[in-house]
Amino acid sequence: MTEKAYQICINPDCQATYGIDQILFSCDKCKSLLDVVYDWERLALPRSLEYFEHRWGTKGLWSEGRLDFSGVWRFRELLPFVPNEAVVTIGEGRTLLEQCDTLGRQIGMKPGRLFLQYEGLNPSGSFKDNGMTAAFSLARMLGRRRVACASTGNTSASLAMFANKSEPPMQGIVFIGTGKIAYGKLSQALDYGALTLQIEGDFDACLRRVMQIADKLGIYLMNSVNPFRLEGQKAIMYRVLEALGWQVPDWVIVPGGNLGNCSAFGKAFRELQELGLIKRVPRLAIINATGANTLHQLVDKHKVTWNGGRYDRDKVSALYKVMDDSHYLPHTIASAIEISRPVNLPKALRALDVCKGVVREVSDDVILEHKALVGRYGFGCEPASAASVAGLNLLLKQQIISPDENVVCILTGHELKDPDATVKYHTGIDMKALTPPPAVTPTGVCANPPRRVADDLEAICSALGETLPV
Repeated sequence: MTEKAYQICINPDCQATYGIDQILFSCDKCKSLLDVVYDWERLALPRSLEYFEHRWGTKGLWSEGRLDFSGVWRFRELLPFVPNEAVVTIGEGRTLLEQCDTLGRQIGMKPGRLFLQYEGLNPSGSFKDNGMTAAFSLARMLGRRRVACASTGNTSASLAMFANKSEPPMQGIVFIGTGKIAYGKLSQALDYGALTLQIEGDFDACLRRVMQIADKLGIYLMNSVNPFRLEGQKAIMYRVLEALGWQVPDWVIVPGGNLGNCSAFGKAFRELQELGLIKRVPRLAIINATGANTLHQLVDKHKVTWNGGRYDRDKVSALYKVMDDSHYLPHTIASAIEISRPVNLPKALRALDVCKGVVREVSDDVILEHKALVGRYGFGCEPASAASVAGLNLLLKQQIISPDENVVCILTGHELKDPDATVKYHTGIDMKALTPPPAVTPTGVCANPPRRVADDLEAICSALGETLPV
């Protein structure tokens, strides 16, 4: 290949190459996943990451300033696969890395060591916008007019928003499973005008069908099997480094669902190290929910490793057969990571290898308790996001992470993505029930239920711990 950017099969025994204008989501020859790679020697690269600091002060004006306003395209020299004029951006990636000492104290971290990356502050409320801006930019460059995804919620919301923000607009099509989406996320897809198809089955069934439809009808697929999605998600790590003064943290902890984020993070750090822009990579922890723990089973129970790209596919197939034979369906309150056949499994194994990573699982009850802690001592997050903080607490107890190491937990989605889970935790009432009970006692350690008070001034003062003045 002679292009400065192209696609390559990740199978080391194949490594077939394709141009970026070839719309493929797996290798034509061996069906493995594809990577986007760059001929860095032919590209103009900054000598250090400090180069990007000159773009901090942008007001988001059109032309070059419009790209600087994006927390993804601000780093466009590290994502050189589309021309500037093709970029589709809605100001994604202007997110916050917060030092969170109050939460850190609660779980045993030393001051100044815990950082929370709030990706829920993206325009659609989740990290997905980082990848969508990249995939939509390529779709626009290639003249695509219809885009589709399977989704547990966040992907559909982001796709629907970007589809209508593109110029010209594209038709957004989303596949969701039966009863497998939080209302906060579904409302976004509906409100933004996406054609929403509810399939009888779980996320994995939806993904299988949307991939078939994309192939047969020429609709551009926007799930993270699309390698350009992961290119955009690399920028989350660029911003983490930016916020830390370009210092690499000791650990990055991320929820594991379809495994796109962890795959993107591993690729980002590997590239930055190869380019000499960082001297070391952080360690990586991927946290599954117990009810959707495929990666945990494969890595920790069956000892599957990247092995230079020659991972044990037979063990993966054997686990999937057990799932099929038992009619297994994933189930977790953390709907965003309720996935049993993660499409980016091979890339996640590679990321674990690059970053000397670990995998853990946490239960729904533990996720909800840590979600409440994040809300009490931070900005709040959706249930899946809290898996990262729950995972940190577990790794601290296991003495794998030290209280004086610098740790970044990725909070992937906004709290209002799934308000029903929050209300149920604090009140005990299922807001989706047709006839909610009049009074339920919540059981969460951090539960903060509203207090019922009579319409009486003395009673209100008493509830406030005060005495009504005479």
